[in-house]
Amino acid sequence: METNYRVAYDKYWSDIKKKLPEEVAAYRAVTFNSVNHQFELSFFGSTYVLDCLSERICRKGDKYVPDIMGSIIMLNYLAYAGPFRKSENSWVSLKEIANGGALFYPAFHKNSIIPLIKAFGQQSQKLLVSAATMNGKPTNFGDTAVTFQAFPEIPMCVIVWEGDEEVQANATILFDPSVEDFLHIESIIGLGMYLSEKLAKQK
Repeated sequence: METNYRVAYDKYWSDIKKKLPEEVAAYRAVTFNSVNHQFELSFFGSTYVLDCLSERICRKGDKYVPDIMGSIIMLNYLAYAGPFRKSENSWVSLKEIANGGALFYPAFHKNSIIPLIKAFGQQSQKLLVSAATMNGKPTNFGDTAVTFQAFPEIPMCVIVWEGDEEVQANATILFDPSVEDFLHIESIIGLGMYLSEKLAKQK
């Protein structure tokens, strides 16, 4: 585990342990088992167990251990637990998210959007196959688009426009505006990168 990731991983576990489990459960779509000291949450449609004693995370059933980026996002989701607004049922790009979204967008475009364009810009229907592995649902935007539930309160949308000899392919990742109430801006960025990487790898 790289040093910076380890620092974030350890910090979020520490932050979570400072909170009352009942408080976390009140503000997040999770359950807490007080006997085993474990949280359970849904991440892209799969249930994960976060063990507060061992500070380990695994998928329920097959015990799959998520990569460090996914783990940090799940931990931030719990550590950031607090008051939130309801979903606005609308979509915004990272540029429109407060607390630095516009500032970080150029790097986000390079690391998250460009890989989607390369993977699906010429054959956007392949996105549907990749998205199915993450419980994505087709929707009507662009040439091909899919919505995801990163967490029960955090929808995401990936849209691809195919290119040809005259028009360049394009893509975007959209969030509900309320996402900033659920994750730190760095984790919102990480969430987009995580989804982009997983989709491109499944191509």
